[in-house]
Amino acid sequence: MTAGASPFLQRLAQPGPMVAVELRPPRSGLDSRGGMDVWIDMHHALQRLVRQGTFILLTDGAVGDHEEESLAHLAANLGAEPVPVPAGGSSASDGFDHVLPFLTCKHSLTYCRLFARRAADLGVAAVTVVGGDRSSGAPRCAPHGQDLRRILRADQPGLVLGGWANPHRDPVEQARFVAGEGFAAEYVLTQVVSHHSLAQVERFQSELARRGVALPVVYGVFLYRSANSRTLKQLERFFPVPSAEVAREFDAGASSVEICARTIRALRSVGADKVYVSNLGPRDGPALLERLA
Repeated sequence: MTAGASPFLQRLAQPGPMVAVELRPPRSGLDSRGGMDVWIDMHHALQRLVRQGTFILLTDGAVGDHEEESLAHLAANLGAEPVPVPAGGSSASDGFDHVLPFLTCKHSLTYCRLFARRAADLGVAAVTVVGGDRSSGAPRCAPHGQDLRRILRADQPGLVLGGWANPHRDPVEQARFVAGEGFAAEYVLTQVVSHHSLAQVERFQSELARRGVALPVVYGVFLYRSANSRTLKQLERFFPVPSAEVAREFDAGASSVEICARTIRALRSVGADKVYVSNLGPRDGPALLERLA
């Protein structure tokens, strides 16, 4: 799929808000009963979200877990028959053009190149290529996500590729990376942010604008399901968590959906109206997303 024909890039170019969802494929190694339940839930979630016209990000070894491979999972869940897509999509779509798998550098280069070729053959909306956690697991096959993107772009010039930025780090430096000639991406996803880190988002946006970066940016939003201190501390291993602020909001009576919606509204108030929501499970995700969108 060429960049010009990508429904995802077309949607990012349109004015107005967009809410995508990040889902995790089932963990690998589940027993037959538990695995079947998760597969059924994921199947229904993918089908329903695609029918709604929602773009779906599929993780690659999220939070250090070994997951079923996203492309194999997609082929099993969307490959059997066409999925009707609402206005803006094709009535004959198989749904793959609404799915964006992640690919980390935490695989062999041979695997990554094969992954990109398979993704192009399936017609996925795009592949977001990121570095991956250096602290555990297999070593990276390339120093940074942009290094792998350049390799994959040479192999699959028609495949839409996305990059990564983290506004929690130095926003000026992050904008410089995105603006660099070698970034090799058509869009940017960000680390999870919140209404408690809005200043970082605004600094990142300002620096992108100052550098004349036209790439669309999709900001990550997290659905905190509780203020459980142990859970929040575990999450802090992977991204900055405003634990005290989230706990106060729950203590004041706010629901998980309302806290997440506050972040979405705050981002929209500063012009960051394209977001993806993380931690929506396959069973309740589609229904919760309707309340957030």
